[in-house]
Amino acid sequence: MCVVFVWVLFIQEVTAQNFGPGAMRGGFNGTKSNDSLTKRDQFADSITIYFKKYNDNQFYKLDSSYNDFFVHFPLPYTSYHLGNLGTASNSYLFSPKQYAGFDAGFHAFDGYSYTLEQTPLYQTTRPYTEFGYLLGGKGEQLIEVKHTQNKTKQFNFSFEYRFSNSPGNVKNQNANLNNMRVTGHFQSKRKRYESFLIMLFNKAASSENGGLVNARLLDSLSLNNPYELETRLGVSGTAFRNPFNTNIATGNVYKDNQYIWKQSYDFGQKDSIVKDTVTTHLFYPRLRLQNEMSLRNYDFLFNDATPSVANYANYFGVTYDPTTKVKLNDSWTIFTDEFSLISFPEKKNSNQFLQLSGGYTQMNAQFLVGKTWTNYDLYGKVVYKNKTRNQLWDLLASGKLYLNGYHAGDFEAKTLLSRVVNKAGTIALISFQNINRTPSANLLGITQFPISSFTNIKKENTTSFIASLSNADRGWKTAFTYQLINNYHYFKNGFTPAVATNVFSYIKADIEHKIKLTAHWNWYDEIIVQALEANAPVHVPAIITRQRLAFEGNFYKNLNLSTGLEFIYHTNYKADAYMPFTGQFYLQDAFTTQNRPTTNAYLHFLIKRFKGYVRLENLNTLLPTSKALGNTYNFTAQNYPGTGTWFRVGIWWNFIN
Repeated sequence: MCVVFVWVLFIQEVTAQNFGPGAMRGGFNGTKSNDSLTKRDQFADSITIYFKKYNDNQFYKLDSSYNDFFVHFPLPYTSYHLGNLGTASNSYLFSPKQYAGFDAGFHAFDGYSYTLEQTPLYQTTRPYTEFGYLLGGKGEQLIEVKHTQNKTKQFNFSFEYRFSNSPGNVKNQNANLNNMRVTGHFQSKRKRYESFLIMLFNKAASSENGGLVNARLLDSLSLNNPYELETRLGVSGTAFRNPFNTNIATGNVYKDNQYIWKQSYDFGQKDSIVKDTVTTHLFYPRLRLQNEMSLRNYDFLFNDATPSVANYANYFGVTYDPTTKVKLNDSWTIFTDEFSLISFPEKKNSNQFLQLSGGYTQMNAQFLVGKTWTNYDLYGKVVYKNKTRNQLWDLLASGKLYLNGYHAGDFEAKTLLSRVVNKAGTIALISFQNINRTPSANLLGITQFPISSFTNIKKENTTSFIASLSNADRGWKTAFTYQLINNYHYFKNGFTPAVATNVFSYIKADIEHKIKLTAHWNWYDEIIVQALEANAPVHVPAIITRQRLAFEGNFYKNLNLSTGLEFIYHTNYKADAYMPFTGQFYLQDAFTTQNRPTTNAYLHFLIKRFKGYVRLENLNTLLPTSKALGNTYNFTAQNYPGTGTWFRVGIWWNFIN
């Protein structure tokens, strides 16, 4: 009904606020913008390109910095994987779920996915294309392609694709990723009607080896190659390290496909500007009718084509019929339809509005054994946004309450206030939020995977307070986070969830600072400190830090260079164990990391629109194991060693058509 109504209005002549290049940067990169798009020949200088993120009115420029490799690497330095790119990943930071409503409960590969919140919606005066290729040790490769262009002034589309394949450092560890994002944005000439179409496709396929049978043998390898060692899952004799092999015989395949269509029609005041016989139509919205529909498909599969009865029983305590293969599969379809009324109190400030919304969600699950599950949710939402016309103050307050259905009683309450405090661009921010959420579906027994379900439902409640002060141009940021968590849900072993009935608190402090030592030597200092109460069922490192000592500058007019050493370190802690059959990281007390600082040597450079990365990573593994220095290999989980000395070379090249 909502869709039909908006389409009828479209026929009459069919926006929301105008795009415009009043841009702020996204994220901290420790240096002033080295924007290659502002330094090019006369023909290419005609391009103007900027974007905003989905449901975010802030405008951003493309990030063309080159000194930080993690701008292009799929995982940030605060996350880790289980041995090579594409395997299950987790964060060193404590991060409870910050949303209410539906959650399937499988998140081991979320860090590699394209997300709706980070989806860019572009406007550009010329077609823009970017190509990236990264080649790493043992045949690891990463390919990225990005393209956007305006077919007309009213219509823009973009396409992004990322492929990664890594054969692995040990047996049965090959992993590959496929991510694709397609967007379309249309705005009518009279600026009344606007439509967004977004399609996201994420697939993570990772072999699961269950860890090494005997990790202590790493210090006595005859060929100094971890591939010699036996693993707990998979048939080692049939495994080959082929960089083009994407088959998964024993492991997980997770798929996440999303289709989002948002359209709106505005009532308001028309205006126009005539200059040199060219008429520019203006429109000031006062009331907006908006409809957003989304269809999300999730598929979680664990498959073992060649299971070992003995290994399953000895290492994981799992028994099964040896005449059958092991196959576990959950498939979810989530459809949501939301209608909103949005009011704009000030004619010339579309960044001030009040939004009232109501939505319906239909949830359907299909399991391999034929069992199905279905339910629904009804919710209401209110959002107030006010970014003052002088661009100094920015206020956002929102609330979402699930009124009826399976998640009735879940809610989200959020408030954010920021201000530009001086002419140098320093920004102060404070935010508060309270989330009340039902446990994930797999914890409640809505799954085929062998997970023991909760006998009663206790909603998890998280209260968060964040304060920060930052200046991106001057290269510094400081932030403080306090969280209070009640009824926290976690896994006490690989198959059994638990709930912490006690309330516990979490504190995090962040500092990022660029220190200029000389004309060309810079020191990038990043430190994160975490503290949890002793009774919290959570283990995280107390300190995580990244230190970069870099020789940087512009040489020979077009060569921008950054080269030096990078150190990444976290204090020892009881790292979560991992259960491949359920795809869950879980609490354990038997293993404590003894890792050295990860040491990387790098040379990064930018020549006009060409960025190059040459890196020799994990130099710390060149020293043998010792009591004082710890293990040769850094472990991210028990029986899961990281990589040895690793060479990577990559290029990112953008083109203006």
